[in-house]
Amino acid sequence: MVGSQIVTIIGGGLAGCEAAWQVAERGCKVRLVEMKPHTFSPAHQSEHLAELVCSNSLRSNDPTSAVGLLKEEMRRCNSLIIRQAEETEVPAGRALAVDREMFAARITAVLAAHPLVEIVREEVLTLPPPSANPTILATGPLTSEPLAASLAELTGKDRLAFYDAIAPIVFADSLDMNIIYCKSRYDDGPGDYLNCPMDRECYLSFITELAGGEYMPLKDFEDVKYFEGCLPVEVIRSRGDDTLRFGPMKPVGLANPRTGRDPYAVVQLRKENREGTTYNMVGFQTKLTYPEQQRIFRLIPGMEKAEFARLGSIHRNTFVLSPEILRPTLQFITRPDLLLAGQLSGVEGYVESTAMGLLAGINAARIAIGHTPAIPPPETALGALINHLTASDPKKFQPSNINFGLFPAWEKKVKKKIRGQERSELALKALEEWQKSEWI
Repeated sequence: MVGSQIVTIIGGGLAGCEAAWQVAERGCKVRLVEMKPHTFSPAHQSEHLAELVCSNSLRSNDPTSAVGLLKEEMRRCNSLIIRQAEETEVPAGRALAVDREMFAARITAVLAAHPLVEIVREEVLTLPPPSANPTILATGPLTSEPLAASLAELTGKDRLAFYDAIAPIVFADSLDMNIIYCKSRYDDGPGDYLNCPMDRECYLSFITELAGGEYMPLKDFEDVKYFEGCLPVEVIRSRGDDTLRFGPMKPVGLANPRTGRDPYAVVQLRKENREGTTYNMVGFQTKLTYPEQQRIFRLIPGMEKAEFARLGSIHRNTFVLSPEILRPTLQFITRPDLLLAGQLSGVEGYVESTAMGLLAGINAARIAIGHTPAIPPPETALGALINHLTASDPKKFQPSNINFGLFPAWEKKVKKKIRGQERSELALKALEEWQKSEWI
């Protein structure tokens, strides 16, 4: 039975698309409003919905990891995004990475074909007035200035901002495979990543050039608040000579088949598409100027003649102070007809943003048909994210990826892997009971 109310969703990114799917699959009509192609943010290029901007990886698929558990919970909640990610997957070791163009095109097509979804291509400049029909705001961290101002007026709080950086993408046929080798960390035989090995002398020369490079200047009024989980490579380097070797350039488990030994440091490249024509520089998000990126990154062994399909850049990410303005149902405290989803709510990462779209969609549909909004159990990854958004100390609040530190305390003293497995089993059992009790 189709509901008489229409749920409006503003923003056609991962969270907005997932929310639209969840609402429509519960028999409610959806009006999904996306400003592209009439207006593009500084980081977006494609006309498709669900465009991936930074990386093409949705991170670990291991169900004993926090993000792997979150994916499994979302699968069990009929997630459109996770299903399409798996259907457009490219090899990435133990991670789930996608062909980003195919991924976005398929999600756009699925929603466009859904009989209860209307896609409207126009820019929303102000929040809609209070209504009996629920609205989900899922405009993402690059919310336009007019809409962000409208949101700030509603919350009564100054909006916060931190800076996120995009990693470069290189053409595969410009790489020197006489130097670069294929291997996934710890795996035997050829792997899914390309590895550019460095000896100590090469590494020290590289980080010296990185430290002395020319960077894009920030405007006087801009207050930099980097997200710790996605730091620009030069910021990591500024924290010490070895920080990169213990971060994105970690060589452990990546023995060079030509020498049989781990290199001193390594730059990894991950497939951007199924054809393997382009590769993403893993962990190399940057605010170097374009000429400096080309000069410095061509110092990496095997990348001396690299041609770039896309160079790195920086952009401002906006989010709200969720602990003071959101209910655990993702409704605004002052406006229960308005729900918030995606990175704008204060989560970080593709999967986490999608998860908030999933929950917002579930609750918007429940509101539309007269049911009470539902809150996932705290033992679940979904519940842990909600707790982070709504129960954190507002003075210390910062966007976060899913991690087991957000879950209820674990008293058992067992090995990390076993603890992850036990947490996963507890979470999935709690999720199943929640779904049955709340008709999720």
